[in-house]
Amino acid sequence: MSTAAPAPSPDPTPLSASNPLAAPSALPYELPPFADISLEHCREALLAGMAEQRAEVAALLADPADPTFDNTVVALERSGQLLGRAEAVFWNLASSMASDRLREIEREVAPLSAAHSDALRLDPALFARIDAVHTGRHEAGLDAESLRLVERYHLDFVLAGAGLDDAGREQLRDLNQRLSELSTTFGQNLVVATEAAAVLVTDETELDGLSPAEVQAAAGAAAERGHEGGYLLTLVLPSGQPALAKLRNRELRRRLHEASLSRASAGEHDNGPIAAEMAHLRAVRARLLGFTTHADLIAADQTAETSAAVDELLGALVPPAMANARAEAAVLAEVAAADGVELAAWDWAFYSERVRAERYAVDSAALRPWFELDRVLVDGVFRAAELLYGLTFTPRPDLQGYHPDVRVWEVFADEQPVGLYLGDFFAREGKRGGAWMSSFVHQSGLLGTRPVVFNCLNVTRAAAGQPTLLTLDEVTTLFHEFGHALHGLSSAVTYPRFSGTSVPRDFVEFPSQVNEMWALWPEVLAHYAKHVETGEPLAQETVAAIEAAALWGEGFATVEYLGATLLDQAWHRIGPDTRVTDPQAFEAQALADAGVAFDLVPPRYRTTYFQHVFAGGYSAGYYSYIWSEVLDADTVEWFKENGGLRRANGDVFRDRLLSRGGSVDPLGAFAAVRGRAADTGPLLRRRGLAPAA
Repeated sequence: MSTAAPAPSPDPTPLSASNPLAAPSALPYELPPFADISLEHCREALLAGMAEQRAEVAALLADPADPTFDNTVVALERSGQLLGRAEAVFWNLASSMASDRLREIEREVAPLSAAHSDALRLDPALFARIDAVHTGRHEAGLDAESLRLVERYHLDFVLAGAGLDDAGREQLRDLNQRLSELSTTFGQNLVVATEAAAVLVTDETELDGLSPAEVQAAAGAAAERGHEGGYLLTLVLPSGQPALAKLRNRELRRRLHEASLSRASAGEHDNGPIAAEMAHLRAVRARLLGFTTHADLIAADQTAETSAAVDELLGALVPPAMANARAEAAVLAEVAAADGVELAAWDWAFYSERVRAERYAVDSAALRPWFELDRVLVDGVFRAAELLYGLTFTPRPDLQGYHPDVRVWEVFADEQPVGLYLGDFFAREGKRGGAWMSSFVHQSGLLGTRPVVFNCLNVTRAAAGQPTLLTLDEVTTLFHEFGHALHGLSSAVTYPRFSGTSVPRDFVEFPSQVNEMWALWPEVLAHYAKHVETGEPLAQETVAAIEAAALWGEGFATVEYLGATLLDQAWHRIGPDTRVTDPQAFEAQALADAGVAFDLVPPRYRTTYFQHVFAGGYSAGYYSYIWSEVLDADTVEWFKENGGLRRANGDVFRDRLLSRGGSVDPLGAFAAVRGRAADTGPLLRRRGLAPAA
């Protein structure tokens, strides 16, 4: 294990005032001045920001006064503002427009960042001050949010190892640095491997089943990468690739499926050994911190609280989900047999679409002309937010994003300024797969800042002059990610520690999943689902068919999700004495042991491209999606019981939950909306795992 890098010096050469990140931006809402910021500016500001925060903490520790809430906890909340500005820009660029130079800086900075965090969290003198404030918190006359801030800081430091002795702290620093290096390598490998795994087609006839626009997009992708005259099928992050539902050429389906599942699993960019080492080091770290496994460590700071609670939910879902998936497989096998095909994993999506079309009269591919990107966004996503929360979105073409694709809107609530929303919707080289929300500026009453949030998707760009059409799944994804944006935009807290989506990982997906409900809400759908050429609205019988078909495929969807989340749990339930030497064999055994090994339904993410848990913040936490869906499904029923898309409902949901961020107990916020604790019944019915009510 490598020796921990020293934290930056607490009194370095000050950052030049000419660096655009040296001071808060003068642009509206402190939007970073992207046109002026270079990668070298980011690097300099990151290093200077770490050193500046160390100096701020050193001054805090030098205060001879007894520790108080203001001179210790609030002082910590105010510290690190330069570092925060630099991190917000750099790490978001690392996800959305990586380059060779950016990756070099990332490899340099990631271990320094881990060392910096440890230098703060493992400082005995700093923890002693926090512990003193924590001990006297109930006699300090603090308001509820301030009291929660003290308790959160104390727990953060304890879980970070502040209570360890000198030898334990040194070991923890080494572990954290190595894990930071490995996580960076995993993410960089995956970007390169995913780009390399794109499937090149030279004969256009093999693309039979794709629309002309999709064929043109594949030709454009090929041309961008130097394959003039060819067609490139680029990969999205999950195992399942959208084109598998449409391609009639079975051999090409097989090639695409196998390219997806084999990403980063061999050669120079093999992520298997990296994942295995990370799981081992996390197990060692968890035991050092007093937990049996890494999964136990993670659960301790989530709403689940224990691994046993996670097991109880997942264990209840596996048998009915597998039964549903096998029933679906029997139907698909019969349909495939009529074509002389023995059903394989790469055939599932193709024949599933055929069943959906024949049984429910829903042709997913044929729906795309009704889902033009800008219309879905403006007349659908924004429209629902206006009706529910009084939000309006004004384009700001005078404000520049970090890439020419990025667009900026100013957000108002009942004509009062709220913040900025940025949209970055197209796939491109250097952008990681998937879809996400993040922030450049967090709302905070203490710092006087308003939110600047953004959404990233990976929609295939249409050919020049053509409209960008979405699949129904992409429409749902856009509503989902915008739900995260609403969480950030609605924030009304004092302390940045609690702003927006700063909530437990197994709660953060809940508001975004709730927002998906408006995608097919009649009043919203009628406003945006209009044919791109004729303006014809989506027929009501088609909408009814989509709703009738909602349960078809839930067996597959639930099993592929459970496969990924149980794989995540398996990697993070190993003990510190376990070293996995064959990651693929470990994966196969984990799926079999969990009861979700089904060749026709691979896990949504396999180990080597499981970005969420090995290069993201979801280690031992991928269960969060289904855990949050319990709350989501119950909340959807609350909306429906109270009249649906009504401003009064939106006000309750925003005021009691969205605006509170992490400043209140999350499940308490849920109960403040629902009037009781969550019920699993709505989730089980939604996924076809229980009889309809």
